[in-house]
Amino acid sequence: MRAWAGLSALLTLAACSEPAETPVTYKGLDCAQAFEAQAAALVAQPQLVPAPKDPAEPYRFYSSADGRTSYLITEKGAPGHPAIMMQQAKGSDVVTTGCPYGDKAGYDQLHAYLDGLKHWRRK
Repeated sequence: MRAWAGLSALLTLAACSEPAETPVTYKGLDCAQAFEAQAAALVAQPQLVPAPKDPAEPYRFYSSADGRTSYLITEKGAPGHPAIMMQQAKGSDVVTTGCPYGDKAGYDQLHAYLDGLKHWRRK
């Protein structure tokens, strides 16, 4: 009888506890979408933090609150514009993917720049 009372108490406590927080997931890139539509959908995601705008840089960075997902969206004057790139932390690696809507050579330059940032260390 005491076992049933204990089980009943545990079930009651479990029913009253707060639900586990669902991890936030971020959109992957869909290069079939138009540049403007995809950029707007990515930027509208909740818990995405825009980096301060650097007037000398023709693109914007947006990152997840946990820092595991980042997007780079080009602006006029950027190499490869229009383009959107995404970096995701996968274990100890950072994987860069993207959608080259514009000039392929400029996109490749931008991709190399982002990949170079993965290995940059402050001295």
